[in-house]
Amino acid sequence: MPARVPTGESRSEERLRAHYAIERELADRLRRASKQERRILYTTLYDELFRRVPDHPQLARKRDAKVQAETIQARMLLKRFLRPDSVYLEIGPGDCALAREIAAEVKKVYAVDVSEEIAGGSSLPANFELALSDGCTIPVPDASINVAYSDQLMEHLHPDDALEQLRNIHKALAPGGVYICLTPNRLSGPHDISRYFDESATGFHLKEYTATELMSIFRTTGFSEVKMLGGAKGIYLPLPSFLFKLMEEMLVGLPSRLSKSISRSLPLRLILGIRLVAMK
Repeated sequence: MPARVPTGESRSEERLRAHYAIERELADRLRRASKQERRILYTTLYDELFRRVPDHPQLARKRDAKVQAETIQARMLLKRFLRPDSVYLEIGPGDCALAREIAAEVKKVYAVDVSEEIAGGSSLPANFELALSDGCTIPVPDASINVAYSDQLMEHLHPDDALEQLRNIHKALAPGGVYICLTPNRLSGPHDISRYFDESATGFHLKEYTATELMSIFRTTGFSEVKMLGGAKGIYLPLPSFLFKLMEEMLVGLPSRLSKSISRSLPLRLILGIRLVAMK
């Protein structure tokens, strides 16, 4: 039996198990693959996943009433960084709903993904460019991006590829450009389909991070300033990095079940959910 299925999950236990088995199979292939093999597999395995799991939540997003609310929340987070003359980059844009809306507010939008399956067939604005990546490359002109953004992306990268992609994002940013990175915190995970079956991520979340781990990685790739934001519903405030480090160290020291229970509580979710802002 899977773990307790949260309210709002419409799929049956049978469909959850089928999704889990397929994603675990494909993710294991990606984990074992060489660097060169991964450059092809990032695209082919995600395309295969979406074909074999037609009720995958990402494919059903257009029918999900929460999509519009999530897009509004993302725009509220991004609005302080965007200007009419901005060039905006979204990595892992999914169905491109957010990127299409942002296109009406900025000069140019680039959307970079490893799969065309989700956004395929969508109507795109004239100032919108969709580009395929091998999971590491960022195929946009160097020093051209004012604002880069990703939501639920970092955890999908093979850990050996994370640094390379970050370096390429840094290279794509114009001087003073920012990268806003949202990713789930490992301490409240797993956050992929394996959350129903395993204690740690075993699906396409190839590595989930703590805020402390991710801030350290960003600093090693040359970002001049890295800060975390806490909050919700358009109200986001910078929080001191030592606060994240202290809370995460305390949670790591607790028994796993207790640590996850505390991390998943509403107050901690608002603080520990990783909203990282890095400036070039």
